[in-house]
Amino acid sequence: MSKKISRRAFLKGSITIAGSVAASATGVSTATALTREKKEPLATLIDISKCIGCEECVYACQESNADKYPNPEKPYPEMFPKRVPIEDWSQKRDVTDRLTPYNWLYIQHATAKVDGEERELTIPRRCMHCDNPPCVKLCPWGAAKQEDNGLSRIDSDLCLGGSKCKTVCPWDIPQRQTGTGLYLKLLPALAGNGVMYKCDRCYNLLEKGEVPACIEACPEDVQTIGPRSEILEQAHALAKEMNGYIYGEHENGGTSTIYVSPVPFDELNNNIEKGDGQAHFEKVENKMASGNNIAKAMLIAPLAGIAAAAGKFYKAAKEDE
Repeated sequence: MSKKISRRAFLKGSITIAGSVAASATGVSTATALTREKKEPLATLIDISKCIGCEECVYACQESNADKYPNPEKPYPEMFPKRVPIEDWSQKRDVTDRLTPYNWLYIQHATAKVDGEERELTIPRRCMHCDNPPCVKLCPWGAAKQEDNGLSRIDSDLCLGGSKCKTVCPWDIPQRQTGTGLYLKLLPALAGNGVMYKCDRCYNLLEKGEVPACIEACPEDVQTIGPRSEILEQAHALAKEMNGYIYGEHENGGTSTIYVSPVPFDELNNNIEKGDGQAHFEKVENKMASGNNIAKAMLIAPLAGIAAAAGKFYKAAKEDE
C-alpha cells in the first residue's frame, strides 16, 4: 500500500477536516486547517517481509525528534541511597542497534527460512503503544499519558525518571537518561535520576495531520497507519496472502503496533538479538488484567493526577520567572 493511501486512511480515522480540502495526486495538503476529534485509535501495520534494513526510518526518527532529546547537566548529583544507577547515553548518541534515550527506533535482525530458503529478516522495533498501556496507568507521577488517538507518550517535563514505566512494560521499552528533567530542581539526591524516553509516535506531526517520520522516510512502504480496525483488516488479509503470522493484535491485551511476518514469531524470537534495549517477540498476557495492577492503577490515578498538576504548576512558575 502506498504512503499516499496510508496518509488518507490516517487522516480519515484521526481528524476531521475543517472547511473544504483540495485533494490532488500528491495527497491532502497538511497546511489545511484541521480540527482534532476523538476518533478510533490509530494503529500501524508493519510488513516484515518488505523491510530491507536500510535504517532510513531510524535516521528520520532521530532527525525529526532531535529537539526532544535530552541535554544533561554534568556533573550528575549523587543519589542517596545509591539505589538508582547513573544511565548516561549522552556520549553514545550514535548507537542505533538498540533503544536508547537518543534512539527510539532500531532495526532488529533475524535469520529464518521463508518458503524453504534461508533469509535474513529485518524488523523495525519501537514502542508497541498498547491499547491499555501499563506505563500510563501505573506511572506514579502522571508523566505518562495516552492521547485520544491511542498513542502513549512520556512528558519529559514531568517525568522524574523513576523507571516504573520500564518495569511494567512487557518489552522494557523506555530508557533513562541521567542528569536531565524536573528531579534536578526538586529532589536531585532522592528522585528517579533522570527522565525516561521512548517513541511518542511523532505526536506533534500527527497533531498537524502529518504521518510519523519513520513512515514518511521508508522507501519500501513497510509501514501503514490508519484506524485500528482497518489496520487489523489489512493485517489479516496480508497474513492470509503470505500464509503469515500476526503479532500485536492480542499481546498485552492488544497494541497499536501490528506486525505481519512470513514466519512464526516464536521462530523470530529464537533468532533475534534480545536484551536491554532490544525487545522480544514472546507472547504477552494482558498485564492490566491483573487484579493487583488494576488495584494499583486505581490507587495511583488520583495521586498521579495531583503530581502531574503540581509538576505543571511548578513548570509554569519557572517559565514565568
